[in-house]
Amino acid sequence: MATYYAQVMDAETGGEGNYKFEGPDDLMRLTGDEIVSIFFDKVGPAVLRKHADWELNGVINNRDRRIVTAIGSLIPDKNDAPMPFLLMISDRNPRG
Repeated sequence: MATYYAQVMDAETGGEGNYKFEGPDDLMRLTGDEIVSIFFDKVGPAVLRKHADWELNGVINNRDRRIVTAIGSLIPDKNDAPMPFLLMISDRNPRG
């Protein structure tokens, strides 16, 4: 297992969260949507504090820079409005 870092920004409020999580050593070689799925599996309960669905509108895996950038929506409950997000995942700590 290797350590990965993610930053999630709430597009509506400008709120930001930084997360560290463990994943497979070859995570950054997977497709972008596979990487995002692993992130939500590992960090979802801490981010959302309860179950929520999510959907991706776009994802790019920049393998040269080892950064995944995704945009999508969190859907907390069936009757709640989707919350847009921007997610960046890397195998390097952006805080040094």
